[in-house]
Amino acid sequence: MKAAFFTLGCKVNQYETEAMAQRLEAQGVTIVDPAQDADLYVINSCTVTAESDRKTRQAVRRFKKLHPDSIVALTGCMPQAFPQASAALDAADIVIGNKSNHLLYDYVLQYLNGGGRIVAIEPHPAQPGEAFTGDAIRDFHTRTRAAVKIEDGCNRFCSYCIIPYARGRVRSKPLEALREELAALEKAGFCEIVLVGINLSAYGSDLGCTLADAVRLAASFPGIRRVRLGSLEPDHITDAVIAALREIPEFCPQFHISLQSGCDRTLRRMNRHYDSADYLALCKKLRAAFPDATLTTDLMVGFPGETAEDFELSRAFAQTVGFEKIHVFPYSRRDGTPAAAMPDQVPQAEKARRAAELGKTASALRTAACARLIGRTVEILPEEWRDGVTQGYTANYMPVQVQSDRPLPPVLTRVTVTGVAEEICLGTLAQAEDAGAI
Repeated sequence: MKAAFFTLGCKVNQYETEAMAQRLEAQGVTIVDPAQDADLYVINSCTVTAESDRKTRQAVRRFKKLHPDSIVALTGCMPQAFPQASAALDAADIVIGNKSNHLLYDYVLQYLNGGGRIVAIEPHPAQPGEAFTGDAIRDFHTRTRAAVKIEDGCNRFCSYCIIPYARGRVRSKPLEALREELAALEKAGFCEIVLVGINLSAYGSDLGCTLADAVRLAASFPGIRRVRLGSLEPDHITDAVIAALREIPEFCPQFHISLQSGCDRTLRRMNRHYDSADYLALCKKLRAAFPDATLTTDLMVGFPGETAEDFELSRAFAQTVGFEKIHVFPYSRRDGTPAAAMPDQVPQAEKARRAAELGKTASALRTAACARLIGRTVEILPEEWRDGVTQGYTANYMPVQVQSDRPLPPVLTRVTVTGVAEEICLGTLAQAEDAGAI
């Protein structure tokens, strides 16, 4: 049997696709590219926006139309959050939620044995206490670094977000289970690990430990030279966590801290649990603790009720923080969330205008961040080679391109930054006597 995966969404989804694929491989299934012919096509869905759902529905119908005799399975966040709408998507032969994706192979066997169309969406419990489940991974195909999911679920219920309904409440991977998974990834040759989760900053709140404990554990493996964190929430990054991370040499000082808006009025309507002063104070602490820190974020424009003045406050705040990178996106109305019913929805054209304007600010900040590295020697982990150019990332996740007549090996490589082009650093391989790498 051959199986192919089509994955939408975040690094947690990518990790779960890897786990599903490895479970299938363990049963003798061959994993192929989704452009190839397969007996099974698995769509691992995202449901963070209505557009995500549209792309999921489109993918399910496309694979069934192209391969009518193959099994099409739908899993991920869309079935979990919207079970009825997902069950109605009859182009999918198997429909399961992310809570049950580790049972994919069992459902495939049931279907092949004449069980007929399967819709099996088990809900997450409404209250905390659910156990962390799912398969560990031993490899991370097509990636130089390996993402490792250590946390699932969210207790926050921001007014625009459906994810707590799709993912359940916060639950954390026990450290002993994480230790075994990291050992396998070290053996597979990965020297950089990215710890990811749905609300990663909440890791350990149900186990009596903290995110720093997971970082420290990953850094304890000699072959793992870098440990990086996925997206974080600002109100979970305590002084104790900052102090602990500072003592771990392998920790990569890149902090992607979700802001969403720099306007306090908007933050309150979003049901975020901080204000701009809290956020700025955290940024100052991180820059003081980690001199080479990069601070990146997500900024939403056009949230219901956001005025032109609110938008300008948010844009000015981004400049005050001096983010090294900003992911700018317009608000997307999401059925099932309080924000969808709020008055004063911002017209689409105005959301697009604000996104473009904030995008210019983000681009200027990104270019300035790259320019600050000119003349410095840095270490990159080469990831991609194309047309004589290798691209890799520094510890603080700044992109650097180097001319090379062949792909550079996936090991930490010293490079001197010489210039900037299109928000990417340009560099040359460093000479042996160069010092001061970051």
